[in-house]
Amino acid sequence: MGPAAAGFGALAGPGIGVAWVPFLCALVMAVAFVLYAHATRRGKFAVWEELLDELALRGDEQLLDLGCGRGAVLLAGARRLSEGRAAGVDLWRAVDQSGNARRVTSRNAEAEGVHDRVELHTGDLRDLPFGDGEFDVVLSSLAIHNIKDAEGRRRAVAEAVRVLGPGGRLVIVDIGRSVARYRDVLAELPVSGLGVRPLGWRMWWGGPWMRSHVVTASRTGG
Repeated sequence: MGPAAAGFGALAGPGIGVAWVPFLCALVMAVAFVLYAHATRRGKFAVWEELLDELALRGDEQLLDLGCGRGAVLLAGARRLSEGRAAGVDLWRAVDQSGNARRVTSRNAEAEGVHDRVELHTGDLRDLPFGDGEFDVVLSSLAIHNIKDAEGRRRAVAEAVRVLGPGGRLVIVDIGRSVARYRDVLAELPVSGLGVRPLGWRMWWGGPWMRSHVVTASRTGG
């Protein structure tokens, strides 16, 4: 029984007639659909604009988006760079995101008018094709959980820290318990200001049982 079904069971307690159960199930499913659609079409964009606002970028940063997909976060970051560059890396697998293809992201960058400051790379998050300390900001949105094994996810988080320069900032958004595990990994790496918080209903993927959290940290070292 999934989380939504368990919720139906809780609603359909002894004080509620059996005749109401289909109605309640349909109502919960409708609410879940509305929440999911809002998170996909509006919520995640609004939340990421706020997260980028918190970074207070100067405009000359070197920014990296891990698992950039079609470019929603990558291009939002690029729009804030007047002199810097925004690099996106992905394996471009449709199984991770529908319509996920390098040419689609490139086309989106052109449509947004930021193609001149965007670089796209094909690469594995567990073994990034970049040098140590190459970036000022590393972002990731709902990507690392697509790596199936825990060791692979650990390596991806470690790689994100490796490519950050001293003082560089890390922002990872992901679903559910994944973020708590990323926090545990980061606690053993050279970072400071480590924090985790929920992102609210705008990034509920159907309901509170599929909510997003963000983990943030800064790279230490001289």
